[in-house]
Amino acid sequence: MKTDGKYYCDVLIIGSGIAGLSCAITAADLGLDVIIVNKESSIQESNTNYAQGGIVARGLEDSPELLSDDIMQAGDGISNPEAVKIVAYEGPGMVEDFLVKKVGVPFSRTGDDEFEYAREGCHSRRRILHSKDSTGRAIETSLVGKLGEYKNIRAYSDHTAIDLLTIPHNSTNPIALYREPQCIGAYVLNNKTGNVERFFSSYTVLATGGLGRIYQHTTNPPIATGDGFAMADRAGARLINMEYIQFHPTTLFHKDADGFLISEALRGEGARLKTKDGVPFMAKYSELGDLAPRDEVCRAMYEEMIKRGDSYVYLDIASYTEINVKKRFPMIYEKCLAFDIDIQKVPIPVVPAAHFSCGGVQVDTWGKTSLKCLYAAGEVAATGLHGANRLASTSLLEGLVWGIRSAKDIAGNFNGNRPYKEFDIPPWQFPERTEETDPALIQQDWVSIKSTMWNYVGIIRTTRRLERARADIGYLKSRVDDFYRRAQLVPMVIDLRNGVRTARIVAEAALKNNVSRGSHFIK
Repeated sequence: MKTDGKYYCDVLIIGSGIAGLSCAITAADLGLDVIIVNKESSIQESNTNYAQGGIVARGLEDSPELLSDDIMQAGDGISNPEAVKIVAYEGPGMVEDFLVKKVGVPFSRTGDDEFEYAREGCHSRRRILHSKDSTGRAIETSLVGKLGEYKNIRAYSDHTAIDLLTIPHNSTNPIALYREPQCIGAYVLNNKTGNVERFFSSYTVLATGGLGRIYQHTTNPPIATGDGFAMADRAGARLINMEYIQFHPTTLFHKDADGFLISEALRGEGARLKTKDGVPFMAKYSELGDLAPRDEVCRAMYEEMIKRGDSYVYLDIASYTEINVKKRFPMIYEKCLAFDIDIQKVPIPVVPAAHFSCGGVQVDTWGKTSLKCLYAAGEVAATGLHGANRLASTSLLEGLVWGIRSAKDIAGNFNGNRPYKEFDIPPWQFPERTEETDPALIQQDWVSIKSTMWNYVGIIRTTRRLERARADIGYLKSRVDDFYRRAQLVPMVIDLRNGVRTARIVAEAALKNNVSRGSHFIK
């Protein structure tokens, strides 16, 4: 393994979803030199790429005040008012100016060539722009295509960030101890060569997405192993609200579906949840019925399944809508049909799954973290927008808003100086790593993490379960950390190290908070 690769930029962005790419494009427009790194082989691979439902915009007969009220209600009253105001007043304009006009995202339109607005749970208006049921893919494809227009953006796929570079921690200069802690880039593994390279930057932006893969059932793609949360925590940045893990009510129940998400937009179009014997049940649990906030829907489904001894419930759109389901939800239709489920004729078997982290690395209204020169945007960041539970289709909007705002703030503070002396920052240092990486051992550790988090830190929690989770995950973390120090450095080892640390952070946050609120429910 060699460690002599060095790269330099004004802004290093780790992650390539809507937050990272909107930040990159905005920063490049403002004259900054940008590098994007992504651990997957395709720069397009991200949580954003899998988003189905849509992105909040300004609907008909809508207003910032109405949107603010809906966000606060979904967040169970603890959303950050400043963040809510920014999103409600600035967000829809950014969708129009940046995504529609600048990037050219092909959102669905009516026969009159007007935007087609959808409605989802807890929204008081139809205000959600979508591209059928593949909105994230449409946005991601358009953003990636836009990158090619910029000579001052370099994208490195197949590069896994290991740790943030910080002063004084990574500096060999003893005088650096007296400086304010500051992020100056990252150590990054080149997946193809096995070399660890130094990426030096004046500013770094975490846009690494979510943590869903620490749970047994999740809607998240394999990339979502909690990397940004773990890296920020190791670097000393502050994390908040990590107990608030939102579970999506409806994922396809099938052994080969791998947590395939059934968009909340189906319920927005009239679909209803039923028990296995065909009885609708949401009216018993909420005045909003099937359009209740996600945490309420998940708990209702959980209670019905436990009470009846069932492993799933049904989502029935065939009986309750006159829309062309195949045309409106083509990806969902084709996926279900592949498992012999024709959603135009029969209900869909569904279960809840871990979906979104409402907390994360704490940032201010411009994306600044508590660590100097480190910003965060998207799911990894905790803007406070979501409070205890996220309003549907606000995640893409939040990523867009804070991606753009972070870039603008960086550009406004950038003076061309490098906050580091390269010779003070050594190449990646490590003891001789001789232990073979055994995929079976890594897979078993993941099984332990996922099952512990699902059973003890899941939809309904108890103090005893959380105490067991803290103990079990803590023990496993010690074992994984020891393994990490001895094993060959490959992406799956880095992912495991990050995943177990993030799991411990979530479990400890949940144990410390004995107040049931939103997506954190103590029984």
